[in-house]
Amino acid sequence: MGCKFCQNWDISKAKHDHNQAFDFTPEIAVQTASKRHCKSMAYTYNEPTIWAEYAEDLSAEARENGLYNVMVTNGYIAPEVIEDVYENIDAANVDLKAFTEEFYRKITLTHLQPVLETLQILQEMGVWIEITDLVIPTLNDDASEFTEMCEWIVDHLGSDVPLHFTAFHPDYKLRDIPATSPATLEKARNIARDVGINYVYVGNVHSDSANTYCPNCDHLLIKRSWHAILEYNLDENRCPNCGQTVPGYFSEVPAHRNRMRDLFF
Repeated sequence: MGCKFCQNWDISKAKHDHNQAFDFTPEIAVQTASKRHCKSMAYTYNEPTIWAEYAEDLSAEARENGLYNVMVTNGYIAPEVIEDVYENIDAANVDLKAFTEEFYRKITLTHLQPVLETLQILQEMGVWIEITDLVIPTLNDDASEFTEMCEWIVDHLGSDVPLHFTAFHPDYKLRDIPATSPATLEKARNIARDVGINYVYVGNVHSDSANTYCPNCDHLLIKRSWHAILEYNLDENRCPNCGQTVPGYFSEVPAHRNRMRDLFF
């Protein structure tokens, strides 16, 4: 993709001194993660599909050593190779950058339909998926587009796929567009909840909408502050108030590494 709004352009677009590169084989990567008591490895920055062969080797080594694998991706991959690339991937956070072909064609230089197909294929494969939509003022923040996107998610993926609306900040080739307001993110979240999506979050801003609430009784399950877990009230994978099952991967972590427990995906 050639996203004009790339929030990580200095990593994905800028030239770097290759003399500073170093060997980081799958074996060394997994050993490093294990020594640091990591429970999972994430593949991201730049798009991992670009270095798919390395990701395949890494994820195979990680799974063999008991680590979970998470792909953070734009979802733009040929369907013929998805099974190979995602063979050992447990979860994927897929960027659904907008819900119009015009946006994808003009702003990302790609197309929408392949990303929608990827989401469906990954779910059919049993990969846990979450969706992130970077909301850009004037380009993909129309209420009707939010509604159409959320209706597609419910109809094709179900109500339990977590959806994250995150704030844009001016960067790369779109420095003339203002940052996304918290009010716009909350509008998107309200639309998604009204359509029927059970787990909807806002990101890149401080908000209670980063927390997880039970979709049945609205009980606070996980309280977050950015990446920190402030409260963890799940009983294994159930709401302690009403017994509602919450889908996802959950794991306890040592107390010195977090205030409570940690939510994987």
